[in-house]
Amino acid sequence: MRIVRAEDFKLHREVDYGSPDQIATVKRILNDVRHEGDAALIRYTLDFDNVSLAADVLRVEEREIMAAYEEVEPSFVIAIREAAANIRAFHEKQKRSSWMDVQPDGTLLGQLIRPLKRVGVYVPGGKAAYPSSVLMNVIPAQVAGVDEIVMVTPPATSGRAGIDPYIRVAAAEAGIKEMYRVGGAQAIAALAYGTDNIKPVDKICGPGNIYVALAKREVYGVVDIDSIAGPSEIVVLADETANPAYVAADLLSQAEHDEMASAVLITNSNELALKVQAEVELQLASLPRRDIAQQSIERYGAIIIVKQMAEGIDLVNRMAPEHLEIVTAEPMNELAGIENAGAIFLGSYSSEPVGDYFAGPNHIIPTNGTARFSSPVDVDMFTKKSSLIRYSKEALLRHGDTIMALARHEGLEAHARAIEIRLDQERI
Repeated sequence: MRIVRAEDFKLHREVDYGSPDQIATVKRILNDVRHEGDAALIRYTLDFDNVSLAADVLRVEEREIMAAYEEVEPSFVIAIREAAANIRAFHEKQKRSSWMDVQPDGTLLGQLIRPLKRVGVYVPGGKAAYPSSVLMNVIPAQVAGVDEIVMVTPPATSGRAGIDPYIRVAAAEAGIKEMYRVGGAQAIAALAYGTDNIKPVDKICGPGNIYVALAKREVYGVVDIDSIAGPSEIVVLADETANPAYVAADLLSQAEHDEMASAVLITNSNELALKVQAEVELQLASLPRRDIAQQSIERYGAIIIVKQMAEGIDLVNRMAPEHLEIVTAEPMNELAGIENAGAIFLGSYSSEPVGDYFAGPNHIIPTNGTARFSSPVDVDMFTKKSSLIRYSKEALLRHGDTIMALARHEGLEAHARAIEIRLDQERI
């Protein structure tokens, strides 16, 4: 793992916007599903997943979901239930209420907060099957009050229902009743446009491969989406008090995600830098996903030495990382200067996987520097807001002339006359 000075550090990791061929493929799939419905879903499932389906078996029956409990170890069920309870408790605290302000003249102003009606959750299959992401997408939507939550996930040729049993258990524990065995861009199209068997949704959330990401980008506007997620990233801001073995382990916990993942240590300690460098090599040797982690470390990993912690904080804010660990003698001191980070972990025992799986905050977090302007998945993402205005006669008489002046300044005479006709009638 390279060691560099702050002034020499440049992280070049381009966002994957898809090749022209990939974009064209996605557009073709979306168009086919939009016009052919289930027939296109079945055709593309055979082409891409090598699974032959019929329209009447697209839906995963509840008995198939529940059968997964026979295929997983009891310890997993216990763990997923504890995690779900923590995630639910955290997101319950995010709920907000509608409000109304009635003024002395009878004018009423307010805001109505209401849940979305129907949400689609995409869950990857195969090697990227992550049951924890089921909880992180579904539970905030439930807490928000979404009535209908539908899950789609690609089928496999093996296993009951053709769907990972751990995914099915997580779905069952999260309360999913509607699930379909379809994945890829075709699943996104079905959620956005609807088919004979799958009703369209208001919002699509959940991670996927480049084809899923491109499809989500294409259907945005027809439906809402959560985000276009990039490769995972972690920054550890540490001083000489940090345990180098802990820091190295946390860096590798992100590097093993993806060859494009970024793992960076920022420190004002030369000694810690050298120890972490050695620990990364030591721990990497026995890592099951060594090849992936090693490529990530070599391409996008770095240990950055800064002269003082203030310089490190400034660098963190410019990077706006997905995950930030502050491992210093007094982490709260450094926290005061942090402006841009998706999730912040304080102290030696707040390892990033604590947040990924169990603590309660959402692990779907902005990547690629977008923490400068966006936030983790939360309850608000599954609500919509309406402004509420009830103007009184007294208020309109008092402010009508001002409203008309503003309208006429913008050249919108009909706007002005909509006020004027009321003033003329009421002032008689």
